[in-house]
Order: sequence, then structure tokens, then C-alpha cells
Amino acid sequence: MLIRDEIQALRSNDAPQRHAQAELALTHERWCAGARYQAIEAEMQRYGAGEALDRLPVLADLFTPGSSAARDLLDGLFGVLLAELRARPFGQVPLRHFCNARLASLLIASVGSVGLVVQSIDGAGLRRRDPFLTASFPPGETWEHVLAGTGEAELLEIVGRRPGGVELQRRPCSLAPGTVNRRDGSRESLMHLSIPTSLVLLKLQRRVEGGAVAREYRLSDGVQLHQASASLSESRLELAAALLGRMGRSDAAPLLAAMAEEHGGDSLRWQSLRECLALDSRTGFVTLCRIAARADDPLSGPAGALRAQLLETYPQLKEAAACQG
Repeated sequence: MLIRDEIQALRSNDAPQRHAQAELALTHERWCAGARYQAIEAEMQRYGAGEALDRLPVLADLFTPGSSAARDLLDGLFGVLLAELRARPFGQVPLRHFCNARLASLLIASVGSVGLVVQSIDGAGLRRRDPFLTASFPPGETWEHVLAGTGEAELLEIVGRRPGGVELQRRPCSLAPGTVNRRDGSRESLMHLSIPTSLVLLKLQRRVEGGAVAREYRLSDGVQLHQASASLSESRLELAAALLGRMGRSDAAPLLAAMAEEHGGDSLRWQSLRECLALDSRTGFVTLCRIAARADDPLSGPAGALRAQLLETYPQLKEAAACQG
């Protein structure tokens, strides 16, 4: 294996790398202190509080067809960062990023539930992807501005609901530099079908917190296959609850019961209740009965149906139900 001398030197003295990282961080801080970024961050705060984009002139200009504001913003940021990297190639850009075989993204700014992200979608990676079988609908608002490249996509819209699923309408959508689109994630989803080379986008995303649910539907018939909390914090708690269940931590049943009865997202509460039932049937069933008895609880109906089903399947639970009653 060939190891260049300057890389070998870092094994005994990492000071140059730490210095390069510090300089990159300082360069980014200076850029963020500029008037334009400060105005964007202030308007992102207002956007996260529910204000419409058309009332926020600096942010709106980034997503106006024909406007050069988005490209100017990124040219300014990447210009100073790339100049610093050329001088200090062992540094790392101090921005959150993600990359896989199809997608690369860089978080430009984040304020509360709002994120400003630049993304690049690789056409070759997209062609290697398996055909789309499902579509996800995470609640929230997304604005996208195509900065470079072309592509063909399909806009999916929920136009009706039925037991166990939805009616989906599919509409072709062409993407080219300057194309701007806005989506309500609770009922609209965009699938990228083909990209000749690569597609570069600037995206503004406003997540919905506080009990909102993301749902996934099968494209062929609209049947709902999965749902999860759209809140990042609640999603983490759901994962933690599921992990406790897989670990067989019966000692966590009282905690899961308390989470199921708290005023939180329905998805998190239901997941906690399911895991509690699996770990400690008595504690879980008593909690289920209490939730079913609350007429004003949104989980009262599903809890009542599950209680009836469990009593029919496991008559021995009637003792726990009697104690609760």
C-alpha cells in the first residue's frame, strides 16, 4: 500500500489536521456571520413558526423561478470553503452531510423544525435502484429549486381515503434548471424516475412536530404498509421502546405503560403500549383498559377494539380487566 509522506506524518503529529479543521470552522463561522445568512436564519425561524413563505422575502427569493439568489448563495458558501480546502486539504467541511450510492446532501442551515439543504442525485445510482413499489408521505412542507441537471419524475397525490389505504393519483413531472415545486408531504410525494447525469437541488423543509404521523403506501393499490412518528424525537423514543421489547426488558414495562398514557404522539404511545403488552401482559392490559375507558383519548377506539380481541383470545385476562374495573 502506498501512503504519501504527508499522510504518514499525521500519524505522529496531528497538529496540521487540527489546525486545518479549526481554520475551516472559522471560515464557516465568518460566512454565517454575514448579513445575508443572518437574514435567512431569521426568516427560517419565522417559517418554522408557521409563517407562509411568500411573506418572507429573503427565503422566498431562493425559491422563485428565474431568480439567481439560490445559486449566488451557494456560490458564496462553496467558494470560501473550497478555497480553504485547497489550502488545507486535510480539513473537513463543518457541515452535516449524508452520502450513499444515489444521493448526497449537505445541510446549509437548520433552525428548529426547518432545514435548508442542497442535494445531488446521481443518475447512474438511480438507474441501479430497484423499481419503486411504495411511496412515503411524511407530513410537512417542502420547497425544491432545481439548480442544475434535468430529470423525469412522478408526482403522487392522495385524492381519496378508504379503509386500510388511500386512492393515489399519479402525474408526470419534468425537472430542469429553474424548476420550482412545493409539496404538502401529508398528501403529496415526488418520485425521481430518470436522471441522465445528475440533478442538483436546493430544498427547504419544514417538519411537522407534535404527534404527526408519516405513512407509507403500496403504489399498486394504495394499501397502507407502515406508519411512524414524523417527529425526530418521538421516532427515537419509538426505536428505544422497540429495542426494549426486543431485549426482553420486562423491568421496563412500567416505564412503557407511563409512556403509553402520556399526552404525546399516537404512534409513540401505541408502540409503547404494544411493547408493554409483550413484556408484561398484566401491566400492559391494565394500561390498555385505562386508555380504552377515556372517551376523549384518540387511542380510545383502537384500544377498545384490541381489548375486546384480547379478551376473546385470552379469557384469562378477564381477571386483570376485573381488577381495573
